[in-house]
Amino acid sequence: MASLKELKNRIASVRSTQKITKAMQMVAAAKLRRAQDAAVASRPYTERMGRVINNLARGVAGREGVSPLLGGTGRDQVHLLVVATAERGLCGGFNSSIARLTREHIERLKREGKTVKILCVGRKGRDALKRLYGNLIIDTIEHNNVRNIGFANAAAVGDRVLAMYEAGEFDVCTLFFSRFRSVILQIPTAAQLIPIDLSTVAGDGADTGGAAYEYEPDEAEILADLLPRNVSVQIFGALLENAASEQGARMSAMDNATRNAGDMIQKLNLTYNRTRQASITKELIEIISGAEAL
Repeated sequence: MASLKELKNRIASVRSTQKITKAMQMVAAAKLRRAQDAAVASRPYTERMGRVINNLARGVAGREGVSPLLGGTGRDQVHLLVVATAERGLCGGFNSSIARLTREHIERLKREGKTVKILCVGRKGRDALKRLYGNLIIDTIEHNNVRNIGFANAAAVGDRVLAMYEAGEFDVCTLFFSRFRSVILQIPTAAQLIPIDLSTVAGDGADTGGAAYEYEPDEAEILADLLPRNVSVQIFGALLENAASEQGARMSAMDNATRNAGDMIQKLNLTYNRTRQASITKELIEIISGAEAL
């Protein structure tokens, strides 16, 4: 059995941990509000761009010379997986859930005989995947020194992906991230970036009220400029969703840790009081036994 001093030291240690987790919970709650507002504000822009691209794509259907970002390379052999996770831990199952979805996707592609490449955006994704798939990771883009994710950060990732696509390094690109729903619910998501999957684009282009539009310049020329921009926009939206999901998961995890620390302190206090009572009782018995012996 632990001594009274050991129990007292452990109670003090757990109480200190509880103060830290409580502080982290409050910080995450403050950051969550800003991150959630940014993620929610980006959704209408992302969805509207999807509708516009869908509408334009229908206009160029069947034409020759369509952008490869829309029509693809004609092959489906090499897949690039862009895995967006956090730079830090202590956020529950946020990072592990994205990594789990990525692993399932990798195993499915490998069973089909496909070649897989992984581009990690965030240190935790690399740490979770490198043990099994370290040879598939081509690079890691870290945002350690970035306090608030901006479009420039997403554009840098988008430019890297587009440069690889133009160089013929992959045929299909899929983005993995966590979509924010609430503090207790973040949904791991896989979205195909290249070629754009029109079946999953928000809206179907039918929100035009039946009006016919004429584009100047024509649809193909607009798409040639819009599709590369859409890659960065989709990545930016995913990074904002990730930021909100990370803070929500961290807030929930730290709240659970604070509650668990409280329960542990109660149990340790009970053990401490019982041990102290037993020690006092033993001392009294020794005193009484000594007195009777005299």
